[in-house]
Amino acid sequence: MALTAQIAECLTLTLNPDTNTRIAAELKLAEYFASPDAGLSISQLILAQSADMSLRQIRFSIALRKYVKERWSPFFSSFKGSAPPVEIKAQIRNAVFKGLSDKDRKIRSLCAHTLSSIANCDWPDEYPELLDSLIGLLSSGSPDSVHGAMQVLTEFIKSDLTEDQILPVLRQLLPVLLNILGSTETHSAPTRSRTVSVFRQCVTALFMVKDQHPQAVKEAIASVLPIWLDAFKVLLDIDPLQDVAQANNWDGLTVRIQVFKTLDAIHSSFPRALISYLHGFLAASLNHIQSLYPTFAHYYLSAVDTAPRTSEDEAVELPQLICPIFDFVASVMRGEKARDWLDGANLSGLVIGVFNLEATWAENANAFVAQEEDETQSYSVRVAGFDLLGCLIDRAPAQITRTFQTATEQVIQTSFHVREAGQQNWWRPLEAALAAVGSQSESVLDCIEDEHDSGRGKPIDIEYLLINVIPSILNVSEHPFLQGRGFVFASQYAKLLPLDSAGHYLDATIQVVESTEAGIPVKISAVKAVHNFFQAGDDSVLVPFAPRIAKDLGPFMLLTSEDTLSLVLETLSVVVEVDQGKWLTHDLADSLVVAVLEVWHKNNKDPIFISILTDILATLASSSTPGIYETAVKRALPLLSNAIGAAKPEESWIAGSAIELVSSLVKGSPESGLGEGFFPLLAPSLFKCLSVAEDRDILQAYCKQLLSWSGSDRRSGLDYVLSLVAKMLESQDESGGLPIGDLIIHLFRRAGEAVLSVLPQLLQAMVSRMTNAQTATFLQSLVIPFAFLINNQRDTVLELLESMNVGNRSGLDILVQTWCENAETFQGFWPSRISTLALTQLFICGRPSLQNLMVKGDIIIKPETKNVIMTRSKTKKTPHEFTSVPFPVKALKIIIHDLQSGGDAATISAQGNTVEDVDSDDGDEDWTEEEKLHQGFKEDEFAFLSEMLGPKGMAFDNDELLDDHDDEDLKNDPVSQMDMQAHLVSFLRDYATHNTTNFCALVDQLTAQEMLVVRQAVSG
Repeated sequence: MALTAQIAECLTLTLNPDTNTRIAAELKLAEYFASPDAGLSISQLILAQSADMSLRQIRFSIALRKYVKERWSPFFSSFKGSAPPVEIKAQIRNAVFKGLSDKDRKIRSLCAHTLSSIANCDWPDEYPELLDSLIGLLSSGSPDSVHGAMQVLTEFIKSDLTEDQILPVLRQLLPVLLNILGSTETHSAPTRSRTVSVFRQCVTALFMVKDQHPQAVKEAIASVLPIWLDAFKVLLDIDPLQDVAQANNWDGLTVRIQVFKTLDAIHSSFPRALISYLHGFLAASLNHIQSLYPTFAHYYLSAVDTAPRTSEDEAVELPQLICPIFDFVASVMRGEKARDWLDGANLSGLVIGVFNLEATWAENANAFVAQEEDETQSYSVRVAGFDLLGCLIDRAPAQITRTFQTATEQVIQTSFHVREAGQQNWWRPLEAALAAVGSQSESVLDCIEDEHDSGRGKPIDIEYLLINVIPSILNVSEHPFLQGRGFVFASQYAKLLPLDSAGHYLDATIQVVESTEAGIPVKISAVKAVHNFFQAGDDSVLVPFAPRIAKDLGPFMLLTSEDTLSLVLETLSVVVEVDQGKWLTHDLADSLVVAVLEVWHKNNKDPIFISILTDILATLASSSTPGIYETAVKRALPLLSNAIGAAKPEESWIAGSAIELVSSLVKGSPESGLGEGFFPLLAPSLFKCLSVAEDRDILQAYCKQLLSWSGSDRRSGLDYVLSLVAKMLESQDESGGLPIGDLIIHLFRRAGEAVLSVLPQLLQAMVSRMTNAQTATFLQSLVIPFAFLINNQRDTVLELLESMNVGNRSGLDILVQTWCENAETFQGFWPSRISTLALTQLFICGRPSLQNLMVKGDIIIKPETKNVIMTRSKTKKTPHEFTSVPFPVKALKIIIHDLQSGGDAATISAQGNTVEDVDSDDGDEDWTEEEKLHQGFKEDEFAFLSEMLGPKGMAFDNDELLDDHDDEDLKNDPVSQMDMQAHLVSFLRDYATHNTTNFCALVDQLTAQEMLVVRQAVSG
């Protein structure tokens, strides 16, 4: 039998319902593909044009794609071996490429997918001619060939074109793409839309290489973008209703979808190029929003008909167009480049358009909850619309809030008339309007307050809605989404409710939670409303309802999952915090702990759930009601201890999450301590799987019980801790390095004299580990314990270090060298302070071993590298050189550095611009005077950013501030409470006064800036 016939027979068998038959046929196909004659046979099959071969061609193409994934190359993760010879690969590539021009669209698409996979693997080394061949097809004028080539090119540009290749390719490609886009009579809308998609990917690639090729990108943008933007303007000026006029074909929308996505990409990458076009594109955006609303209402609100698919049998939906329109307008609003376009009519049109078009709902409970969350990853028209409203209200709060009032009034009136006319969907626009206004509740409340403080009238009358509109909505059980929206809306504006009204609303909300008849949307909305009420409400109103809702939520936790469970847990978390849980009873607390443990058992892999559960358990344990803590421990600790001990090595997450829950019990424990028996019950299981971070917490909480406890092998708890420290010091894994330093600090602080017998060996191990430690955090964890000891017992520690010998170096030499090289990178409030204080102790120490020790000083900047901005690769090839200075000089430099950075947070502008932004395309020429003064930000925004960045621009890491994440024990340490600025100034003055000659000699070795700081400190 000829090979072609054999392949055809196997293709038929691949559709056989019997699994074994299909597998055997697929294996036989793989053998045929690998044979010397396979290339010719494949070509014959792919290029066969007879009608009776069409189905076999499609089957063959599907099988071929599977073959490429599994047999072509180890490049593919699904590769199973038996790659074909090079010459066969070439024949197959040629045959598949010819299939891009097949008369059958399905065959073209299948060949395009297969060739895209081959290109991922083979281009450019084994298939260098691919790009030129594709451009040749695009230029052929054949609609079939262009369609096939565009499908490949869309994936090719996205996945395979490198930064260096993009510019030369664009010169060939973009004119051809633009010609296809304009050929409305020759090429289909989906094909033309792909040209815009490819163009967008090119724009993104240009943005990525603009720093490497600034002049070439500038020329490309100047010559290319205006032509495409003019084309987009022409396309968008065509009435969008033309593309939805046919009930069976919405192909034209595919082009508009890609155009708006591309406009958003251009605005993000090269906003200056869009300036002269913005008004036109914004007007087109508003026109699309308004023109398409009747179609949207027909297909999505009333759901009279189902939206059609494209001619390529792919889904095309109006939301796919609305979302990028909203995104583009929001992006422009953030940039403030079109303030004058936002007049009354345009502004009102945008707001009303969002109100109308974001009316979408999810029936699935978890999807419904996700849709309501601000941080949702589930993208939709509603999410995009809320984002746009947020951008608008941020820029013009009073104006937008007044527009909310107007739009809401219109919706209420229209909904009333439509309801009176007997239409069933009257509620949808009203729900959407309330959702829109509710989504911006924080901004609206701030605006109302600001307008009131300024003596102006309310921009929106929320109270009217709460008194005259929402109450009637709460009873429309036949429309659960609207009913649920009423509860959520009332809770979002609970601050405006009188206390008695808030109580009535809360009671009605809880009744829905307790109802056996209410549907999922209403129940979930009610839980969301409870969360809002309890998060922002007055304790005097909430306390009477807290036991009731806590009792309701306990069982509810066991019936939900995913986003719904997350909402229930977050709600319970804020409920149990009310009035510090004084209202809790033993029975209620016990039932809640049982529910928490059950949820943990089912979800012990989910870090988000674990985080909320630990908060709930800690709050329950910390209740001031007598006996609640003991109830929580009695119920939870035995189960958690067993789980920790029984966890298998491959199930480490079980033990880890159980330890987190135990830590929450510790966190909630009373001042009197954990109670007898807590640690002995936990310890045997605990020491089987402890990590350093957890051991630190345990040492701090259970220190007395730990020191007195011994295991079945008669080893003390302290021995177990020291074994863990030794294990960590021996490990080459330095990830999470800081906790070991914290653990050793707590060991020194809390174990006291108990640790003295092993102190020399421990310090020797720490010094030895410094010689090969790689990461800054791990080095800090090794140095800071020495800083603590030196600050308290300087001479004893120095004698011990001087006597150590590690690799023919003294322990003191290793410690001081490591310390000086890393001191300015230390993180954390207390560690930074204890390091500086210990350095002052070493600085005034007269020991010759310190005075004569030479360490790294300042970096040496060579003349040829001054004022040169080095790339990362050049920096790696250019090793840094440092001066060599006596230790007291380096210590003084570090102390001065801390003195400089310890005052008020430096502003970003004080740093100055280190790199000149030549010919920036950020559109900064359009900044206001206020924005120019503050680098593109408003004054309050810039102040907030400066505060976050802190001294020296160290993002989000200001070590001169205590925060809630700092160790509670160290917060109360005298080192944390002292005025470090005053202490360092006093130290320098005293040293200068009592050691004049030596101090002057040291100061002479400082930089001019450092000398100035010292003089200012000494002179006052």
